[in-house]
Amino acid sequence: MPDHGQSSTPEHSTAARPIYGLEDRPGPARSLVLGLQHVLTMFGATVSVPLLFGPAMGLSAADTARLISAVMLCSGLATLLQTTIGSRLPIVQGVSFSFLGAFFLIIGAASAEAAETGVAVGPLAMQYIAGAILAGALVEIAIGYSGLVGFLRRALSPVVIGPVIMLIGLALFMHGAPKAGTHWPISGLTILLIIVFSLVLSRRKRFFRLFPILTAVVGVTVLCYVLSQAGVFPEGHPSHVSLGAVHDSQWVRLAPGELFFPWGLPKFHLGFFLAILAGYLASMIESVGDYHAVSYMSGGGTPTARQLDRGIGSEGIGCFLTGIFGGFASTSYSENIGLIGLTKVGSRWVVQVGGVILVVLGIFGKFGGFAAAIPGPVVGALYCALFGLIAAIGIQQLAKADLSSDRNLFISGFSLFMGLSVPAYFAARASVDALGPGQTLAMYTPTVEGLLAALPATVGGIVAAIGSTGMAVAAVLGILLDNLIPGTPEERGLGR
Repeated sequence: MPDHGQSSTPEHSTAARPIYGLEDRPGPARSLVLGLQHVLTMFGATVSVPLLFGPAMGLSAADTARLISAVMLCSGLATLLQTTIGSRLPIVQGVSFSFLGAFFLIIGAASAEAAETGVAVGPLAMQYIAGAILAGALVEIAIGYSGLVGFLRRALSPVVIGPVIMLIGLALFMHGAPKAGTHWPISGLTILLIIVFSLVLSRRKRFFRLFPILTAVVGVTVLCYVLSQAGVFPEGHPSHVSLGAVHDSQWVRLAPGELFFPWGLPKFHLGFFLAILAGYLASMIESVGDYHAVSYMSGGGTPTARQLDRGIGSEGIGCFLTGIFGGFASTSYSENIGLIGLTKVGSRWVVQVGGVILVVLGIFGKFGGFAAAIPGPVVGALYCALFGLIAAIGIQQLAKADLSSDRNLFISGFSLFMGLSVPAYFAARASVDALGPGQTLAMYTPTVEGLLAALPATVGGIVAAIGSTGMAVAAVLGILLDNLIPGTPEERGLGR
C-alpha cells in the first residue's frame, strides 16, 4: 500500500496538511493521549445507545453496565480490524444509529413473547438482536469482499460524495444543541474552550493543537465533579457527575460466560433479519462517505476501490464479532472524523491505540464507568463543535466539481435538500393540536404507510431504512442523476 503520510503529493493533500499523516507514529505517551482523545470523543454516543435500550429492555443497573462494557469491547475490536485489515484508514468504529429502528422493533416483539412465556425481556431481546446482527453481518461481508462497493465507486463523483459527506454532519443536528441545551453554561464553556484551544492557543502551543478536545473535556468534567460535590449541581442536574456507573461495573470481565454470548445463544427470526438488513444497507452507504471524508482529512486523497471493499468487508466482520460478544452493530464514527479535521492528527496508529483502549475498557469495567461519568452537556458541546466541520469537508469535496455547471448545481442541491427532507417525510406526524374541525390525523399521514404497504415486505423495509437516512437518500439520488444526466468527467470533478 502506498505511503499516505505527510509525504502525500499535492493532489492527494487536504487544504491543511495533517500534523501526523496516515503512516506516522507519534511517541508512546503522545499516542496514548491522542488515542484516549478519540475514545472520549466517541464515548458519549457509544454509551448513549445501551443507556437508551437498557431501560427499554428492563435491564438492571448491573446488566446495563455489562451491556456498556460489551459495546466498548466490540467497538475496540472493530476499530482494530478496520485499521489493520480493512480500509486501513484512521476510522473509529462504534454503535451505528442506523439500526435503532430495527432494535426497537425486536425489543417490542421480544416484550410480547416474554409476556406470554414469562421469561426476562432483556436477555431474550438481546438473543434476537444477536441473531439478526450475525445474519446481517454475513451479507455485509459478502458485499464488501465481492468487490461490489469498489465497482460502484466509478459512479461516485464529487457531485455525489459532497452532499453525502455534508449530510453526515448536518443530519446529526438533533444531537448537538438539544443535548448541549440541557445546561448551556457548561456546554457553552466547553465549546468556548475547544475554540480557544484549537484555533487560538494552538497557534502558539503545539500541546493545544494536539489535545484541544481532551483538555476541554477533562477540564470541564473535573469542574462539574467539583461543583457536584459542593452541591451546586445536585443529583438529577444535567451537569451532575455521578460515579454510580463505577460502582455498578465489574473489575474484570474475562470469564467465557461474560465475554461470549453473555445474554445466551442467539435466536434467529426472518422478520428481524430483514429489518436489520435495511439498517446494514444504510450504514454501508454512510460508511463510504466516511471513508472519503477521513481519507481527505488525513492527507490520503481519494480512497481506492480496494480500500472501500476492504472497509465494508471489515465492518461486516466487526458486526459479526459484535453478535458474539453481546453488543450492537457497529459502523464508522463521524464524530472522530471531525476530531481528525480539528486536530490535524490523521495517524492510523493513534486510532489503533484508541482501539486498544476501548478493548481494555470493555474488559475492565471500572474504567468504563469513569468515562461514562462525562456529563451530557459536555457531550452535546462536542457534537456542536465537530459535526459542522464534517459538513464543511463535504463542501470542500463538492468544490472539486465544476460549480459553474447548472447540471452539477441542480444534482448536488437536489440531493442535499432531499437528504434532509425525505427523512422528515418518513418521520413526520401531524400535530393533533394543528388539526381543524373535521380534520383527522389520517388526512395528513397516510402517504408513508400507504407507500410501504403497497410494497413487498422486504422492499418496504429497505425503502423505509433508506428513506429514513439522509445520507442514503442523497447517495441514491445523486448516483442516479449524476450517471444518467450527461456530463463530462472534468465537469463532474473526476478529472481533477
